[in-house]
Amino acid sequence: QVQLVESGGGTVQSGGSLTVSCVGSGSNFERNTLGWYRVLPGPGQSRELVATITSGGATTYANSAKDRFTISRDYAKSEIYLKMDNLKPEDSAVYYCYCKKGILNFWGQGIQVTVSS
Repeated sequence: QVQLVESGGGTVQSGGSLTVSCVGSGSNFERNTLGWYRVLPGPGQSRELVATITSGGATTYANSAKDRFTISRDYAKSEIYLKMDNLKPEDSAVYYCYCKKGILNFWGQGIQVTVSS
């Protein structure tokens, strides 16, 4: 089992920055691929994979996040971070930390990020 707890969300003005964090627990946590999803508001509540980071530190980003967001991890603390710069109102969403452990996916409870125009 893996448990994930996000923190650091809130409201920020357009063009501002915010970092969300996620601390994980579970055996061999450092060996897993970790990442961030977001669920956008509105009809359908579309879900978007924002960024991932492997155990080796390789990263991927959604096109909407490239050049603005940075994912990183602290192996010693079992934490991952998503630093978001130049935020836009369309980045407003509930952000979920996730962990891919073998064929299983685990999720945090989600944290709200709101970008005001």
